Amino acid sequence: MEDLFAHTYPAATSKSMYADVILPVPIPKWFTYKVEAEFQEQIGIGYRVMVPFGNRKILTGIVAKVHQKAPEVYQAKVILDVLDDFPVVNALQIKFWNWMAGYYCCHIGEVMNAALPSGLKLSTESRVHLHPNFDPEAPGFPMDDRELLVLETLAKHDDMRVEQFEQMLPGKISHKIIKSLLSKGAVLLYESVKEKYSPKTEHRIRLTNRFLAEENMLQDLFLELKGKQKQEQVLLQYLQLIPVFQKPELNDAGLLKKVLIDAGCSQSSIDTLIKKEILESFRITISRFDEQATGNDSITLSPLQQEAVGEIHRQFEDKNTLLLHGITGSGKTEIYIELIKEVLDSGSQVLLLLPEIALTTHLVFRLKKVFGNKMGVFHSKYSDNERVEVWQGVLKGRFNFVIGVRSSLFLPFDSLGLVIIDEEHEPSYKQFDPAPRFQARDAGIMLAWMHQAKTVLGSATPAFESFFNAQNGKYGYVKLDKRYGNAELPHFHLADILKDKKKNLLKLDFTRILREKIQDALNRQEQVLIFQNRRGYAPYISCEDCGWIPQCEHCDVSLTYHQYQEELRCHYCGFKEKLPKACPACGSHKLTTVGVGTERIEENLSLLFPEARIARMDLDTTRSKYGYQRILEDFGAGNVDILVGTQMITKGLDFDRVSLVGVVDADRILYFPDFRSGERAFQQITQVAGRAGRREKTGEVVIQTRRPDQQIFSQIMSGNYIDFYQQEIRERKQFFYPPFIKNIKVTTKHKEYKTAEMAALHLKNLVMAIEAKKIVLGPEKSLIGKIKNLYLFEIWIKLEKSVSVQENFKKQLMEKIMELQAEKKFRSVRFLVDVDPF
Repeated sequence: MEDLFAHTYPAATSKSMYADVILPVPIPKWFTYKVEAEFQEQIGIGYRVMVPFGNRKILTGIVAKVHQKAPEVYQAKVILDVLDDFPVVNALQIKFWNWMAGYYCCHIGEVMNAALPSGLKLSTESRVHLHPNFDPEAPGFPMDDRELLVLETLAKHDDMRVEQFEQMLPGKISHKIIKSLLSKGAVLLYESVKEKYSPKTEHRIRLTNRFLAEENMLQDLFLELKGKQKQEQVLLQYLQLIPVFQKPELNDAGLLKKVLIDAGCSQSSIDTLIKKEILESFRITISRFDEQATGNDSITLSPLQQEAVGEIHRQFEDKNTLLLHGITGSGKTEIYIELIKEVLDSGSQVLLLLPEIALTTHLVFRLKKVFGNKMGVFHSKYSDNERVEVWQGVLKGRFNFVIGVRSSLFLPFDSLGLVIIDEEHEPSYKQFDPAPRFQARDAGIMLAWMHQAKTVLGSATPAFESFFNAQNGKYGYVKLDKRYGNAELPHFHLADILKDKKKNLLKLDFTRILREKIQDALNRQEQVLIFQNRRGYAPYISCEDCGWIPQCEHCDVSLTYHQYQEELRCHYCGFKEKLPKACPACGSHKLTTVGVGTERIEENLSLLFPEARIARMDLDTTRSKYGYQRILEDFGAGNVDILVGTQMITKGLDFDRVSLVGVVDADRILYFPDFRSGERAFQQITQVAGRAGRREKTGEVVIQTRRPDQQIFSQIMSGNYIDFYQQEIRERKQFFYPPFIKNIKVTTKHKEYKTAEMAALHLKNLVMAIEAKKIVLGPEKSLIGKIKNLYLFEIWIKLEKSVSVQENFKKQLMEKIMELQAEKKFRSVRFLVDVDPF
């Protein structure tokens, strides 16, 4: 690795070429590197390059600009290698990255780091090599048995990874032994740089080309093999499957050895023919995705859907963005399919954004039947290699239609014609950590604008910002207010928790009416969805005698009790500990659970309905790659009677046999300390209610609450979104909340309380000095004041919506933050800027 850094400052020449490179680090500017003559013909915008950074780092960068101007304030280092034969990023993507960095107050390197799949970044690994000048017989360097074992192993190999010694040596002593050998000059340690992405390959066999020159050569071969029946059988079977003279291209592709073995051929005979060079073994690169799937399903639009498609086309004549306001079950997906087909037929690309991976599982199967292998899927449950293949598939035109979550915005589209953002109101579209903290809905609209494409926002319960823009004529607006087919909206029932509790009718957190409705559904062999937006068994445990509640060691939150693992767990930092047998404060054994999580609901249901088949869908049960898929397949196949879940079950699921939806605790959503809590409650309850009775049979919804007199419940039950919107929007305007202003939250983080508070106070004073129409609130301790041993303070800025004011304010805000970070006492403080916090 030392050689890579040895010649980084060459003398400039009159024909010098330089490249501005985006690096995946949080720095404000691009870095300029010198392009040596050997790379000048093969470099350009969007190519990945390997470059030195700092004293010892090697990074993967993206070329943003090629020019002949040397940097003025530093001497340019040399690009070490160009990693691609073609650009993996296009100019439009770099423009999009620049916009995102400016709008969301972060650095373009942070955007690049989020945008590029890990498989397209270089990785380094430590390797150990036997020192060529080391003399094991030299006096003064005695070796123990473990060191001798390492040297003997290295003598048989060129070099080895450090991790390999960890497997070879007992305990955790490999690093000490390698350090000892380094000090004795016995080994060398160096960093090896390699690509993370590795294509999927498989071994195949084929007939050697020399036997295809003339047919008589094949006849001679059979004469040569006469009497060797098993080898003859292999050759005959191969020729039966591969007509080598009629279709020589099939011989080029070859066969899997397994195909011949399954046909009854002997493996040893196949290996013998390979040794004789009659057959040859070779490796071929294959896709990780199904190449055979072809779409052939057609859809038939109802008259209302056809009318909606026509109206969308009319609105697109003078509007780039359109809100499709369709009630749950109105058939928005069929309209999407029709629009996607039209755009693909025109030769453009389509991106369909979904808020949750769970939705991709459900929709992929449906859309695959229509679009086949022209459609790519992109989400975080895919491996690094799979994500690189989707990226390359978009680059090479294999996938002109991609369905994915928010990260799919960064794919290398070059001719987008349509962006569809389904369930556009969902908070899941917001990226919270790390930077860029972007809102995928808003970023998707900007991406479409850059491609001169159209955007469709779909929702049964639109976000207030989107509906506001539609009402004011900025967006087009199409409404679907009837369910597809003969389906009717579900019937609602309000269940008063306190009333049932007084009458002793509340059993295991379930009111009488909800228990009865579940039993009726089970008797009819129908399915039930139970919604509770809190995972775990119970929010916390408490001592009945002294009131002790277990707290996280690193965060200002109580630990959530998970019964299955018999542990207490922090949902913010991951800290966990075993459930104590007695109260550590007073020694009492009277520890009781407080509150209800999905795990506890699952247990309670199994006690109330022992004959029912119950499953749970939350973060704990869907961590694996196919966790969502397995649960949904079981539910769809009728192997589950009751599905308990968090917000994952509120979106887009469409099952014929679901006749009942139960909301266990509506108050928990409604009384969350956030100005959007009412909007969220309306959206979540309406969405989960929409899963009930989506065919001819009318579904039922039971909402459990302690405050049934709240007006929002009557608005949800009547489906009166407009009335609810008008009531809320008046309050938003009165108290200066979005969509009337732009919200920016700045959080300071530090391991010391006083330092975090002082940094926030200093920043507020600097922000107040920026000329703009604004309201600055705080600094205040965050709702959760400490996370992962860092104290948090927040400043909230309400800024006027003028684009020029916003741009100027954000630019000055970042300058003020950098000014503070330059001070020694605030150097270790983290400043997190969140534009449009959700």
